[in-house]
Amino acid sequence: MTTTTLAVLVPLLPFLGALAGLLLGRTAPGFVRPLAVLPTLASLALAATVAWRQGGDQTVDAATELTPTGSVPIELALHIDGFAALTAVLVTVVAGCVQIYSTGYLRDDPRYPSYAALVSLFTSAMLLVVYSGDLMVLLVGWEVMGICSYFLVGHYWETPEARAASLKAFLVTKLGDVPFLIGLFALATEAGSFRITRILGAVASGGIGHPTLIALLLLAGVAGKSAQFPLHTWLPDAMAGPTPVSALIHAATMVAAGVYFVARLLPLFEASQAAMTVLAVMAAVTMAGSALAALAQDDIKRVLAYSTIGQLGYMTGALAVADRGAAVFHLLSHGAFKALLFLAAGVIIHAAGTNSLAAMSRMGHLRDRVPDAYWTMTVALLALAAIPPFSGFFSKEAVLGVAEHVVTGHTEHAPAAAGWIVLLAGLVTALLTAAYAMRLWLLAFRGYGTEAPDHGRQPLTMTTVLWVLAVPSLAFGGFAYRVLPDWFDGHDLTPTLTTSVLGTGVALVGGIITYATWRHTTAHTAARVPLGAVAAHPEGDAGLVEAEAIASHEPAYGDIAYAPDPSDPGRLLLGPLHRHAAAGFHLDAVYTTLFVRPVRAGASLVRFLDREVVETYVRGAGTLPRWLGAAVRRAQTGNLQTYVSALLAGTVVLAVAAVLVATGA
Repeated sequence: MTTTTLAVLVPLLPFLGALAGLLLGRTAPGFVRPLAVLPTLASLALAATVAWRQGGDQTVDAATELTPTGSVPIELALHIDGFAALTAVLVTVVAGCVQIYSTGYLRDDPRYPSYAALVSLFTSAMLLVVYSGDLMVLLVGWEVMGICSYFLVGHYWETPEARAASLKAFLVTKLGDVPFLIGLFALATEAGSFRITRILGAVASGGIGHPTLIALLLLAGVAGKSAQFPLHTWLPDAMAGPTPVSALIHAATMVAAGVYFVARLLPLFEASQAAMTVLAVMAAVTMAGSALAALAQDDIKRVLAYSTIGQLGYMTGALAVADRGAAVFHLLSHGAFKALLFLAAGVIIHAAGTNSLAAMSRMGHLRDRVPDAYWTMTVALLALAAIPPFSGFFSKEAVLGVAEHVVTGHTEHAPAAAGWIVLLAGLVTALLTAAYAMRLWLLAFRGYGTEAPDHGRQPLTMTTVLWVLAVPSLAFGGFAYRVLPDWFDGHDLTPTLTTSVLGTGVALVGGIITYATWRHTTAHTAARVPLGAVAAHPEGDAGLVEAEAIASHEPAYGDIAYAPDPSDPGRLLLGPLHRHAAAGFHLDAVYTTLFVRPVRAGASLVRFLDREVVETYVRGAGTLPRWLGAAVRRAQTGNLQTYVSALLAGTVVLAVAAVLVATGA
């Protein structure tokens, strides 16, 4: 088969698997798991074949007109370069791992058939975004991912948290999609086409008259989809969904779509210095803010969610300094170790038997109970903290290295201000990332939380996937920085000495300080609160005081530091900032004040006007005819004498009136 045919099958197979899974889920449940796993694995094999044939060399382009529009045509187009080929491999690898993992994680879930079908549809939509050469077709995949995320995040719809999280994810991303759609139409109008190749040609020839406006409109959609400030608040709440869904969204779909889109159209953004500076500021705020928030979270999945936001900030930072190679390099590296982190967290949660025990304060003594999760998560956390020789070191250093090149004037594709912003924010975030990675590892595996009941060994499908993902988390970066430049425009991805020393140095400092703080708080806590002291309190009072302690972030029971975890180093490291960081710096409260309450007030006003004003006129318009009808109805007695008497009386009245008129005349 030709490369074009194989590329068409890559997104088509998961789509057909999703359709078949929905149709056969009830009638033939035995086919559900094969239909979830096999099409995705086949898609992986085809995506790898397409990447091997493409080889990072010649771009694969093919197109056929979808429908005549009378103006700007819409085409079914493929545009597969090195970026697209490797990103598709990442998507199918992570999706295949998630589907295999889910057969064990959700083996007793009655809604598994619909879940598996939605994951396949989600995968197909992301692959459509990756391979599409037409922006309108890309938009279809973009929006299908949005609706899939709504259903998957709300999988446990019985819980109010899942319902609220799914609705929030849908609405916040749609908020960004409105200006995104306007930007797409404006871009296609000026370029005369939705085809990516023609748009890039128009940018190169100066045919785009308003690049700044268009770029800023598109960035709104990117901020929503890739959870960048200020539209990032939906992602931590989305952790209410199943953990495999979190791995898929964070590692290879949805949030990666925005970064990938900017990488596709980077020349358009480069045409506007203002847009590049805005992108750099957005990346810097996202990186630093999310890292601080991660350091204060108690729920292990929320820590990883804020971590994803920060790592996406690195990617958008690389794009802000005009290097899509470094951005996609970190996208690929991050996809492996972040999928591993979430799936390992899922093993921990699964071992506890409930999704509600994701709080690290309730963990502890897990090293021996979940050794696979312990060792693989350790590898992934080292990659996240960018410790050499793990993959995250090479990809993160690629981002910092290109920022340094902008600062030192080795490239003029981005403003120097953007380089400084990305470099400084990246180094600060490297320090904080190592700190919260170390904190997560300590609290999850060496903490003093109450030990959850042992639910036995985890299914082999879950633990095997962890070791599969541990391989690229450990070894991908070491050879990728040498190979990927041939796929990524030839830009050098070799770590530079300055940023390598600085980045690794601050990461080590962050990890060491966190460990030392944990040792200090552990010794301090052990002197005052013996292990198991919590159990001595009455069960009902303990639950109430624990809830109040978590909400207020203050010690309870007098001098006993009864908190989510007395040995939590994040509380001491952040000090008075801890309360605000734990609440995500109150952005949800700000949005509630600025948007939710005014909308609700407006809705209440409209309801009042509808009921008290509009309905009053409607009721009044109906009252008079009703009264007249009642009067006429009473006159219709059916008595002939009454009718004749009324007729004679009327005749007399008319006669008298006629006489009076004549006399007056």
